[in-house]
Amino acid sequence: MTESPRWVKSSYSENGGQCIEWAPEHAATHGVVPVRDSKDPNGPALAFSVSEWSHFVEYAKGQSI
Repeated sequence: MTESPRWVKSSYSENGGQCIEWAPEHAATHGVVPVRDSKDPNGPALAFSVSEWSHFVEYAKGQSI
């Protein structure tokens, strides 16, 4: 990633410190979903294809905590 993506947290995040951030605009323009640990914004980011990320989100929606 060459430009700095605009990172966002889930609207379901209750600021409990166990959050991830993702860059939806980057996903829309580049077809890659960058994801990082919100507690370590200068740390590494993982990159998922849009398809991989979509499958992960659907799986997560089906899980109960």
